[in-house]
Amino acid sequence: MENERSRALLEDAARRAIAYRQSCDARPVAPPAEALDAISRFVEPLPENGTADEEVLALLDEVGSPASVAMAGPRFFGFVIGGSTPVTVATNWLATAWDQNVVMHEVTPATALLEQVALDWLVDVLGLPSGTGGGFVTGATVANFTALAAARHRVFEDAGWDVEADGLIGAPVLKVIVSEEAHPTLFKSLGMLGLGRERVVRIPVDGQGRMIAAQMPPIDGPTIVCTQAGNINTGAFDPIGDICDAVKPSGAWVHVDGAFGLWAAASPPQAHLVAGMQNADSWATDAHKWLNVPYDCGVAFVRNPSDLASAMAITADYLVTDSEQRNPSDYTPELSRRGRGIDVWAALRSMGRSGVAELVSRCCRHATRFAAGFTDAGFDVLNEVVLNQVLVSFGDEVTTRRVIDEIQRDGTCWCGATVWQGKTAMRISISSWATTENDVETSLDAMLRIARRLVD
Repeated sequence: MENERSRALLEDAARRAIAYRQSCDARPVAPPAEALDAISRFVEPLPENGTADEEVLALLDEVGSPASVAMAGPRFFGFVIGGSTPVTVATNWLATAWDQNVVMHEVTPATALLEQVALDWLVDVLGLPSGTGGGFVTGATVANFTALAAARHRVFEDAGWDVEADGLIGAPVLKVIVSEEAHPTLFKSLGMLGLGRERVVRIPVDGQGRMIAAQMPPIDGPTIVCTQAGNINTGAFDPIGDICDAVKPSGAWVHVDGAFGLWAAASPPQAHLVAGMQNADSWATDAHKWLNVPYDCGVAFVRNPSDLASAMAITADYLVTDSEQRNPSDYTPELSRRGRGIDVWAALRSMGRSGVAELVSRCCRHATRFAAGFTDAGFDVLNEVVLNQVLVSFGDEVTTRRVIDEIQRDGTCWCGATVWQGKTAMRISISSWATTENDVETSLDAMLRIARRLVD
């Protein structure tokens, strides 16, 4: 009887999830006001007694689904995020049913092996050095944190200091060099590592947000240089190869924050943007951005896997750690976690090398079309569209924000606001596998209709 009830519940969940996904193309991207009003039903005291599982699921779907933003659909351009592909949703469901805690190879051999295969494929498709190691984490923030922990280990060890054992008190001075346009999550990672959010050397950038390599200070002592592949506003890339050439002979560690821009390496038309990236020492990216897998899937890469293991490995009497196989928990901050790499394996197995390349290049073509449409209509595109990011100004700040607000309310598509080098703009980010040329034209028509009406 219990098996039958469980089966019915899971089948009901699948039906509801499928219905939701199939509605994303046609529904407004933003939820209607009445749906947002209804979520107050979730606010209640903890029930004294339990509720039937079927009722819990029904409440979540009937109240939560209408109030969600259609991020899984083809016309959400608000953040640099993908919409999970059908195969990765399906394999995510299956992996969740497996309920594997990917800690040790001996305990979860299938998921541990799948993650190793996925890592090897990623190193290949992203053009990273052979032998590069890595770990699957929650997102680019923790990927930066994890890779920078490996960097911290290496530069301190080279200076004769065991930072894992002795901490930072009394350690040699470590210089961290960053771009003026570094992403806020990089500073968060530095803060969590005890290296300081403000205790950094900031390098000026050009008009597109690229670090000016000629402004790099002399390297003297333990140093970590943080570069960026894909500016969150413009999509621009730091000259990573030039920076590596300038600082690595002096012993500096070069890290690449490539949350979404790292994927340019997978597409021949965009690969020139990451020239020299393979000469860095560590890289961070998000698979739930351009690879379009479900959330909670970042990846930290380190050229020398032993540096990552030295920063992250864990031992205990109850953990099986004497295996010759790779133990996933030795390369990530977490001990207990789901098999994130299964989704990556599924996406890469489904698309193949050519499919990933086509996905990236197609999104970039969509960005170019958006930029051309706004330029032709007389509006100001603020960035050189080199990747999947477009910045559009509709005049002053008040007018631009009015246009953005009205576009969001209209529901045809969804874009957000940003401020780029002192000017308010609408940011369009195209990363979803589901976005078609028709979606671009439909969205562009709606945006221009609203902008023309509101701009004097």
